[in-house]
Amino acid sequence: MRRLDELNARVEDPTLWDDADAAQGLMRERTRLADQIGRVRTLERELSDAVEFAELADAEGDEASLDDASEQLRLLKELSARAELEALLSGEADGNDCFIEINSGAGGTESNDWALMLLRMYTRWAQAHGMTVEAIEETDGEQAGIKSATVKVSGTNAYGWLKTEAGIHRLVRISPFDSQARRQTSFALMSVVPFFEDLSGEVQIDEKELRIDTYRSSGAGGQHVNVTDSAVRITHLPTGTVVAVQNERSQHQNKAKAMQILASKLAELQREEREAELAALAGRKPMVGWGSQIRSYVLAPYQQVKDLRTEYETGNVSAVLEGDLDQFMEAFLRWRRAAATAG
Repeated sequence: MRRLDELNARVEDPTLWDDADAAQGLMRERTRLADQIGRVRTLERELSDAVEFAELADAEGDEASLDDASEQLRLLKELSARAELEALLSGEADGNDCFIEINSGAGGTESNDWALMLLRMYTRWAQAHGMTVEAIEETDGEQAGIKSATVKVSGTNAYGWLKTEAGIHRLVRISPFDSQARRQTSFALMSVVPFFEDLSGEVQIDEKELRIDTYRSSGAGGQHVNVTDSAVRITHLPTGTVVAVQNERSQHQNKAKAMQILASKLAELQREEREAELAALAGRKPMVGWGSQIRSYVLAPYQQVKDLRTEYETGNVSAVLEGDLDQFMEAFLRWRRAAATAG
């Protein structure tokens, strides 16, 4: 509450918007805090009402009402646990929308198909949580699946939740593409970058350090896909960062969006470098890098999905592939909190 009061006071300052970037950051923080406090107050009010209802039902010996009150208290307990986890999403960009990028690993058609399965899994998760998913780029595999795809996910705490999933995902299954039905292992990399409306004050991009290629779109898209060379791929030569966009109607629009995504990626690189430097100065061990293998999905000879960081696992593989990822995300947040406390 104290921090929210401070932010509300600063909003009244007539000079606030003299620095538009700082003002936007302040407004985002204010909105996030107000939402969190509002949810806590709602839970407190509903808990008080449920307890009062339960006491009244108990006094009157109303078993049916007691059962209803018990169910309400159970639901409130789940919501409270969720709110506690969301309170851990307090990073600089956790409340932001984000870009998800999925790239297939070595393995040809097998890995391409696995990359498409991951894209579908995260799309289902986002939609189940009321988020919107916008296609940015998609490159098809030769026979099946995709070589790469980028989508924008928009919704409350999209980046905060989805960054827990960044890393290498491993699939073991009987290959549907192998006539001898042999078991195959496939890999795909899932990367997440927070979205910012304007990073001009944080990231300076010299166009002399860019290689810009145009090409014909090859994946899913609008009416211009496979018709004009409107797709744009930008490579930032000093860092090797690559961004491709194909879903807009014109080459100019695709380039503008690609530059926006590139700025977000470069800003995230800078933040990671700062965090690594601070961790080194504090003598802390860095967390497992986002590029590490984080999870194994086994479809044969047994059924299991296991997170290699938290040790959380489930045998309900089909539910996970349909987007049931909350338990994995929550387990990671708890694991990260415990690791930070221990460190």
